[in-house]
Amino acid sequence: MNVPKVPTDVLDRVPGWQVADSSVLDGGFSNNTWLLEKGGRKAVLKFDRVLRGAPYNTRYEEARVQSAAAEVGLANPVLFVDDRILLSEYADGDVWAPASFSDPQNLERLAGALLRLHALPPTGRSFDAAAAAAIYARDINRDHDLVAMSMDIASDSGKPARACCCHNDLVAENIISIPSLRFLDWEYACDNDPLFDLATLVEHHGLSEESTVHLLDAYFDGNGERWQPGLRLQQRLYQALLWLWLASRPAAQHADLERAAGRLVTSCS
Repeated sequence: MNVPKVPTDVLDRVPGWQVADSSVLDGGFSNNTWLLEKGGRKAVLKFDRVLRGAPYNTRYEEARVQSAAAEVGLANPVLFVDDRILLSEYADGDVWAPASFSDPQNLERLAGALLRLHALPPTGRSFDAAAAAAIYARDINRDHDLVAMSMDIASDSGKPARACCCHNDLVAENIISIPSLRFLDWEYACDNDPLFDLATLVEHHGLSEESTVHLLDAYFDGNGERWQPGLRLQQRLYQALLWLWLASRPAAQHADLERAAGRLVTSCS
């Protein structure tokens, strides 16, 4: 979809950027995104077409967590927020790709950044896998057995034994090297089992066993093997939520949906 320039009434809500130049960036399913440029400064503007609800953070909640992460160098600073707008500083850098995870040094840098992320103050909002699964499932009218399986996995996950501030959407395109690592798109961030962030990295990008062990050892100071059973449980949860999310999206690619279904079924066999 070709998104037009920022509507004047949207820019009028953002102090200091009313006459900025704008260009379209890839956005989410319910928001438009633009790059703003004014006086040598750049910022990313996200505008929600409808008010955000679960499983997303509100824009205010997202801005609060992102700002805390920005204070320790893990996110781009928030410049402005209201109920439907989030304006963040733009930073030039190298956005990661799946191939980035094949470099052991990258995995070590990533583990260090995750340790700092998971040491941030709790957000006060707990990850609710069952609630997220139910939201996705209500828009699915197919593959009822897979829906039921995924819902059961989410319901059985319960509350994490130890919870901390997590990003909860650590896909490659949300990681940028500036050259220090920063994370983008904090819309799902809340308190969760830190292994879920690790599981997302492993499962979403198909990390090899060697890379998985290296990441775990880097994160757990050489004691990664102890945490492999817990990681596998979180991988299974991520598989279930990913399949539900894809199946709930009319525009999802068939190949992506089939791949996610195959991995989910394999993990449960």
